[in-house]
Amino acid sequence: MIHRKLRLGVLISGSGTNLQAVIDASESGALDADVAVVISNHEGARGLVRAKEHGIDGVHIDRGAFATAREYNEKIRDILRDHVCDYVVMAGYMRLLGKPVLDFFPNKVINLHPALLPSFPGASGIRDAWDYGAKCTGITVHFANEVFDDGPIIAQQPVMVAPDDTIETLEAKIHAAEHDLLPAVLQLIAENRVEIIGRKVRILPA
Repeated sequence: MIHRKLRLGVLISGSGTNLQAVIDASESGALDADVAVVISNHEGARGLVRAKEHGIDGVHIDRGAFATAREYNEKIRDILRDHVCDYVVMAGYMRLLGKPVLDFFPNKVINLHPALLPSFPGASGIRDAWDYGAKCTGITVHFANEVFDDGPIIAQQPVMVAPDDTIETLEAKIHAAEHDLLPAVLQLIAENRVEIIGRKVRILPA
């Protein structure tokens, strides 16, 4: 029987450092998956260049070119489908995915958030935790649904806020943690070790 690696569609909006972490893990053999396509809502996203550098299809989809959010999401879905993606990974994708994608990939859309959900949801999780004076923040990888940062949590990793941290050093620590946790969670999925039970996620033993 021929082994087939998991095929990932990665959605980005910017530099794509988490995309790079996934690509590196895939190429090193640490992740039993391949990035099949990268989709960005920003034409100048550095992540599209990263995709090209590794021979991966990179696609820019302009939300402004579509009359409705549904049509925009249908375009994303069609590209993911055409690339035979098994899972969708939102790695710094700063838009809410709609039903056309979520319904086509039920419980197969993964989001990465730079805080310990349910604390500090939204686009400015790092800054919000910093401004609040949190002594511990972190990162969350979860299944996505139609509400921002609301789906079942797969894994979390705390990041302590040191007395001498600045917002810049805290961001660097959180991004470093993201680069480790996201590929690790995707490997658990590739090994069929992630089980959803209601709002809870169980990690099955190896």
